[in-house]
Amino acid sequence: MTTNRKPRLPTVLVVDDEARSLEALRRTLEDDFEVFTAASAEQALRIMEAEWVHVVVCDQRMPGTTGVDLLKTLRSQWPDTLRILLSGYTDAEDIIAGVNEAGIYQYLTKPWQPEQLLLTLQTAATVHRLQQENQRLSIELRAASPVLARRVEAKHERARREFALDGLIRSPGSPLNDVCRLVEKVAPFDLSVLICGESGTGKEMLARAIHYRSRRAEQPFVIENCGALPDQLLEAELFGYRRGAFTGAYEDRVGRFQLADGGTIFLDEVGDTSPAFQVKLLRVLQEGEFRPLGAARPVAVDVRVVAATHHDLEAEVRAGTFREDLYYRLATVTLQVPPLRERAMDIPLLAERLLESSRKALGKSVDGFTTEALACLAVYPWPGNVRELQNEILRMLALADSPQLGADLLAPRILRSPAVDQRRDDLLDLVASDGGLKERMEALEARVLRETMIRNRWNKSRAASELGLSRVGLRSKLLRYGLEHG
Repeated sequence: MTTNRKPRLPTVLVVDDEARSLEALRRTLEDDFEVFTAASAEQALRIMEAEWVHVVVCDQRMPGTTGVDLLKTLRSQWPDTLRILLSGYTDAEDIIAGVNEAGIYQYLTKPWQPEQLLLTLQTAATVHRLQQENQRLSIELRAASPVLARRVEAKHERARREFALDGLIRSPGSPLNDVCRLVEKVAPFDLSVLICGESGTGKEMLARAIHYRSRRAEQPFVIENCGALPDQLLEAELFGYRRGAFTGAYEDRVGRFQLADGGTIFLDEVGDTSPAFQVKLLRVLQEGEFRPLGAARPVAVDVRVVAATHHDLEAEVRAGTFREDLYYRLATVTLQVPPLRERAMDIPLLAERLLESSRKALGKSVDGFTTEALACLAVYPWPGNVRELQNEILRMLALADSPQLGADLLAPRILRSPAVDQRRDDLLDLVASDGGLKERMEALEARVLRETMIRNRWNKSRAASELGLSRVGLRSKLLRYGLEHG
């Protein structure tokens, strides 16, 4: 094995003394990362010495050396590698020690969810890449600050363009247009905004659009996911703390509110905060100041708050699970982002834009989608919204070996969904839904035939073998239902 080379895929080192857990983590990550595994701290250190590792995922409780101790060692020797702590125990002291002593990027609990794990590591890999770019820019700044200053300004301008409302893909009849018109009206004013909508609908993009259309556009835009952390750690993240404020607080730490001073703070999943923490958050919004943990004096800040949630906060206020006074502080203006299933007219445009970014991400070029593939994408309900659509397009592009992405590349759950089946019924104009048993069985047979042909890319030999038919028998059925030419 060639050592000290930079791989094409981001690299992750997984450290866990449990063989089954190690294997499960490897299988989950191997499609998106080059994965190295270690069953002990000693193995992990040997791999770190031999390989270029971007992210380390380490179990906390291992024989001999704890995860925090290992990550502390990695921090001192390989400070650029992002460190993630994984544990089945939610011990606040472990978390705090991990943050302060080992400088962990994220703390994940067992049992972990594959989607959350993948998203966390993909974000960590992006952060690592940006850190490397930042270091290169810092060196260049010392050598040629005027040149770099112009580049930074160009990047600011690019960010303003990319996160502008024009960057939100939508058709003339899209329900998202009403939301964007409201954003245009309220963005210039320092009003708190609550963005409501299902996960994956693009709430963060709307928050960025609000920031870049405001008078604070040149100032920081800071994000905190309030649903990902327990109260004590969330308080430390948002408000910061002083050295010695609690066990493990070995240095001062600036909180997110202070980092966002003069700009905008985006509180994602604010509906997941506990009632106890809601009281502390309310004070910041009312007074414009907060007290870092262990500090003698409060810190005044000037921030605009944009919050987001997938919960129905009005219903939770009525139920007494979310504070009414905090709700009205957050919801001076409320934006309701429609789910993707209510934006079917946007899906072809959105799919083309996502394909463009996916080509760059995978370094693979195709001409576009077939008409049939776009029609299937447009009628599928997308429970995971834009995030699910992005992942599906990445999958299709990775599997493609022809100039266009066809319906045969779609995941089985999409091809077999009732909505896509109904579309096929409409296209084939088979039998009325109130037909007799014979007609209904024929309709079902036609759907099975079409789905099988799509998956097998209209290869009759493979489809006939899968269905247990002769090639002649399959061709006869295709002709009967008008499917011979797809």
